[in-house]
Amino acid sequence: MISFNYESDFSLENESQFEAWIQQIILSEQKSEGEINYIFCDDEYLLGINQKYLDHDYYTDIISFDYSVANELHGDIFISTDRVAENALTYNVTFQHELLRVMAHGILHYCGYKDKSDVESQLMRNKEDEKIALFHVEH
Repeated sequence: MISFNYESDFSLENESQFEAWIQQIILSEQKSEGEINYIFCDDEYLLGINQKYLDHDYYTDIISFDYSVANELHGDIFISTDRVAENALTYNVTFQHELLRVMAHGILHYCGYKDKSDVESQLMRNKEDEKIALFHVEH
């Protein structure tokens, strides 16, 4: 089950569309869906999580806690929409595109992809692009 939670004024406009897309990502990686919670928040909220649980004192766009068991994905994915908006400006992409990138990023971590080295980061970026392309806007 995929759920969306909000700790700020932000909310997704069409949750079912995002849910279907995330399910498609999971299936495309030969994994199964467990309980996945997306928590959308602001910079200060995510900074608090970063300080409390990771002992990091800086802003970030995403923090994911992976509780997956074998091929069944479970976890909590915290996303700062403040960071997403700023990164979208920095990388000259739309807010929607950057949001999709970080949403996919969390799931890809659960699938076993890392981003610590340059090689891992490049593979992660390629996978993000591949998964973003799966998202289709219904009119």
